[in-house]
Amino acid sequence: MSQANPRLTATKILHRVIYQGESLSPLLADTEAAADPLVRDLCFGSLRWHERLSAVLNALMSKALKNKDKDVECLLRIGLYQIIYQQTPDHAAVNETVSTLKGLKKPWAKKLVNAILRNFLRRNDALLAKIDENDAVRHAFPAWLMGKIKKAWPDDWQQIVSASNQRAPMVLRVNRLHQSQDEYCKKLEACGIQATASAVCDTAIILDKPMNVSELPNFAKGEVSVQDTAAQLAAGLLDLKPNMRVLDACAAPGGKTGHILENCQPLSVIAVDNSASRMQRVAENMSRIFPTSPVNIVDLSEDGNGGKITFDRLEENNSHITLLVADAAKTVQWAEGLLFDRILLDAPCSATGVIRRHPDIKWLRRADDIKGLQQQQQQLLASLWSQLKPQGKLLYATCSILPDENEKQMADFIDQTEDAVIQKIETNWGHALRYGRQIFPNESAMDGFYYALIKKV
Repeated sequence: MSQANPRLTATKILHRVIYQGESLSPLLADTEAAADPLVRDLCFGSLRWHERLSAVLNALMSKALKNKDKDVECLLRIGLYQIIYQQTPDHAAVNETVSTLKGLKKPWAKKLVNAILRNFLRRNDALLAKIDENDAVRHAFPAWLMGKIKKAWPDDWQQIVSASNQRAPMVLRVNRLHQSQDEYCKKLEACGIQATASAVCDTAIILDKPMNVSELPNFAKGEVSVQDTAAQLAAGLLDLKPNMRVLDACAAPGGKTGHILENCQPLSVIAVDNSASRMQRVAENMSRIFPTSPVNIVDLSEDGNGGKITFDRLEENNSHITLLVADAAKTVQWAEGLLFDRILLDAPCSATGVIRRHPDIKWLRRADDIKGLQQQQQQLLASLWSQLKPQGKLLYATCSILPDENEKQMADFIDQTEDAVIQKIETNWGHALRYGRQIFPNESAMDGFYYALIKKV
């Protein structure tokens, strides 16, 4: 990809997301050219407003381009995004979009692209008013997802979709083994970094502007991590006590694992994830937070190195941790004889609560994905429940806003599990439901999240 032309770089990335089904975040991390702020803005913005931009494009084009020319459609969406949302001067947006065709090696499309963009400039007000009669198009959500959100939250759907289209803040998690929230705020202030302490979580700090982590005081020493406020609530909800044995299921990339170990000592922790590459990220996070302690991975997957589960000691806080590559639901393969005082199940989900951070979710997720995710969640709940000690607690968490994955899932589990009792979460954040609490996107600057706490009696 060309670093000299950010529109060309963005076009090629968008083509891989929209027409090849790849996720945006790895693509942005995979090339030096994607580090350009303009590239990131064009990619995030064009995907955030993809449905609306596509509706405009469909109204302006007499017929769709051939599959081999879908990159031209991606470029056109970028041009429209710059005109509608970036307020790029009209002539500049048109000229820059047309000139990018040289990098795509499609000079034949110059007249087409020029005509479409100039046609939009002549008709923009009337055209946008017409397509915006459709709620899904106006808010740039796929129709199936808009329908689910409206049905689930008839009084709140507009707030939810509007917040999902905003840019998410960068949030820090203070390591209380080093200092308090207030003490780290003072360190930021001394460095001229503007930030606000969260009112709902005593480890969360919300930055006024995103920045490279290398600019944060003592980031490399593990004094602070990057993690959304909603995700930071998990460690506190677990009600941890010293010497407990804790399971963090579906643990990657390890933010909650690290917070658990920062929150209470000593603990014995097993963090499980089925991806060896993602578990490597957990190991890297643990090594930064606990730099003097070796962190080993036991890989029990089909391609793994095998080995016996052992607890590796973290000398700094006398806790023990094992990072385990395995299918968390197949407890017979890795959990024989192990019972836990606390289990955190950060379940695989639709991620519809974090669309503001990952706008490609709106395009990549499909309506029929939800049923499969529900089945996976049910399997994990059933398997992990058998590994929970009597009087133990399981915290079920998702970054979803869909009741099918959240409250309905919990209602079914409680109804079918004789020794499971829902625990009321006493707090002032989110929305109290019969089973658990739901956080909507951007409430107290948080991502959309769901939590339910269950006790074994």
